[in-house]
Amino acid sequence: MPSDQPPIHYGMFLMPVHDPNKPLAQCYDEDLELVGCCEELGFDEFWVGEHHSSTYENIVMPEIFIAKALGMTRSIRMGPAPVCLQFHHPLHVAGRLAFLDHLSHGRLNLCFGVGAIPTDAEMFDVPSKEAGRRVAEALDAILKVWTSEPPYEFQGEFWNWKVVEHVDSVMGLGQLPKPLQSPHPAIAVPCVSRDSFSVKTAAARGFQPFRHHMISTETLKNHWSTYQTAAASADRQPRIADWKVSRNVFVAETTAEARQTVRENSLGRCIEYILELSQKHGPGLDMWKRTPEMPDAECNLDYFLDEVVIAGNPEEVTRQLLDFREKVGPFGTLVLVAHDWDDKPRWTRSLERFAREVVPALNRSL
Repeated sequence: MPSDQPPIHYGMFLMPVHDPNKPLAQCYDEDLELVGCCEELGFDEFWVGEHHSSTYENIVMPEIFIAKALGMTRSIRMGPAPVCLQFHHPLHVAGRLAFLDHLSHGRLNLCFGVGAIPTDAEMFDVPSKEAGRRVAEALDAILKVWTSEPPYEFQGEFWNWKVVEHVDSVMGLGQLPKPLQSPHPAIAVPCVSRDSFSVKTAAARGFQPFRHHMISTETLKNHWSTYQTAAASADRQPRIADWKVSRNVFVAETTAEARQTVRENSLGRCIEYILELSQKHGPGLDMWKRTPEMPDAECNLDYFLDEVVIAGNPEEVTRQLLDFREKVGPFGTLVLVAHDWDDKPRWTRSLERFAREVVPALNRSL
């Protein structure tokens, strides 16, 4: 690896996807235990999804989960992924995240996006065609609050607000809270589709692209070329350290055991859940395909286990990750995906093997 490329950092993404028959309190307790495991094993960051109307993806407000987890940890950075801005008033988001950044003593990361649960959009009465524009407008409003002083006034397509009439610096009225990190915590944006608008936005605004764990190698390569072109147009220098790539990783004693386990356990079921959700209540399977020409019938669990999921013994997982980085280009952070603990000992052993055997081997090879 060229000397100007940074070492890989490691994170964990908790969507979450849980067994809907498992008690909610048990789900959350196991998720909090996972945060502690990740910190002990040297992970740099931990991400938590937001979903309001799913029995599978069942964390409603990641900021509350993060606040508790921060009190149970010392160093790992944490962030919502994403805050679904189209469902929230931007001033509420700006205030609660600034507050959380101070509570975290500057350990907060951020990710803003639209989410993927169709009943969430229905319950908040947000048409899908408006979601992207709402997120962009809310983000502009949040950054205005965090980077300017009162009085404030904002006129948008979806939100109009002001803090003008009673601003009084002597009485401390009208000053909206700013984060501890200046000017704000690092901001990531989810990236899924080819020629992604989110990738172009990240390049133009200096945000961190956060790439989904089920997208193909070909799409990942497209993201990098798209980012480079958009960054050049915005007179920004692409930063490898900003790139986050998410992947499903499972490490077992033998490669045969690993491949058989992920076919049958919560990892395989998660992929099948997302594929079914995409077909029944989403845009279809195109975003997950190797290429646009790939038939729907071939975009199945076998394809993901063969070409997307990284599973094996420590040596095989190391080899696959080195090959993966060679194919998709450099990135700053590899974000693993958390799955329901249907077999806690196997999941924790996988995590330990990754941290104690795969990571040192990768570091020696880079």
